[in-house]
Amino acid sequence: MPQIHIEKLIFGGQALARVDGKAVFVWGALPGEDVEIEYTTEKKNFAEAVATKILNPSPDRVAPREPNFLSSSPWQILSWEAENKWKKQIAVETYGRNGGLILQDNAPEIAFDDNQYEYRHKIEFYFDMPPNGEISLAILERESTKKIPITASVLAKPILNKCAQYILAQINKNKIDISSLNKLVLKTNQTNQVIAGLFVNKKIDEMPVPLNPELIGFGIYNSQNSKALFEDGQLFLEDVILGSTLKHGLFSFFQINPPMFEQALKDIAVFTGPKTPLIDYYAGVGAISLPISRNRESVELIDNNCEAIEFAKQNIILNKTPSCTATCSSSEEILEKINKNKIIILDPPRAGLDDKIINRLLIKKPTRIIYLSCDLSTQARDINYLGQAYKISFLKLYNFFPRTPHIEGLCVLDTA
Repeated sequence: MPQIHIEKLIFGGQALARVDGKAVFVWGALPGEDVEIEYTTEKKNFAEAVATKILNPSPDRVAPREPNFLSSSPWQILSWEAENKWKKQIAVETYGRNGGLILQDNAPEIAFDDNQYEYRHKIEFYFDMPPNGEISLAILERESTKKIPITASVLAKPILNKCAQYILAQINKNKIDISSLNKLVLKTNQTNQVIAGLFVNKKIDEMPVPLNPELIGFGIYNSQNSKALFEDGQLFLEDVILGSTLKHGLFSFFQINPPMFEQALKDIAVFTGPKTPLIDYYAGVGAISLPISRNRESVELIDNNCEAIEFAKQNIILNKTPSCTATCSSSEEILEKINKNKIIILDPPRAGLDDKIINRLLIKKPTRIIYLSCDLSTQARDINYLGQAYKISFLKLYNFFPRTPHIEGLCVLDTA
């Protein structure tokens, strides 16, 4: 087996080594280690590999909690202190490389709590058929469609694992053909109520799943178009975020780590002022803007997920914020809302901002932009573009996704 020396961790979570001047990206290795590897991909300018033997373990290495950690959460091998240190360093490098920001002497703070495991409020499981003939839960092997049988996720709230096994027992009891099954999606709230959706490749015979005080809603959906084939019970949850009650469903985005999200929300609130009108693009069910919008003169929520916007409208009524409105539209198709006198809140998907939004922001120059992102590389790119008219007033990191390489970033931009 080839032996290599690991230099550092990089954006995306792999470790970096160099062999004859070529970059090798390695899963399962840590900085400073010498490791034996097995190549998984070899290209002209780079290669990818998995560490098969650790020759001199890093002092930051800890034992993973799952045998399948490389596919589920590959930073289970990294100490908690080292994880947060490396997330800061990777953020500095990413903002520099993609955004042209020089932050070495002014690295952003990273916020975290002590919940390294059992924090996820949403989880997806696939299915596998081990030799014993009973269908089991599974995850996908990293960068593959191969199934890895598991019984639970150490990142998920325990109630999600419990309900997943409960639904799995019904699947096996009813002898559902595994070829019919695609995946199982479960969500919970802070009071341990669960809703779940079983996604199927073809219609299955009726499969009753008795509801209980924990599993309050269950549906079966076509995996191709998410059309409901069967639904039972209450298919929405309620969470309280900074005193605001927010409804959300199986198909509407909601932060998977509410305690950490509240930390970010408190920081956002500092920059919104008590009355300044807000436009909340990619608003979802209103989780960012509604908790900070009491007594505000005007708030507009925009999202292209119609289920999310329907819940947003209910949340506006529920929280008695009549100055708020919600519109179902893609953000880039409703740009006329952007003007100089409003604060713009952005929480886009990993792809970042559409060019149309960036161009409109640069033309109309609203005095402040608040940009929360789950992908620092696209956020850095967008900050770079917006730097033509804006300067950074605030930049902070949040470890929403412990034991994984993912980092959340909050940037406040003011007109230069």
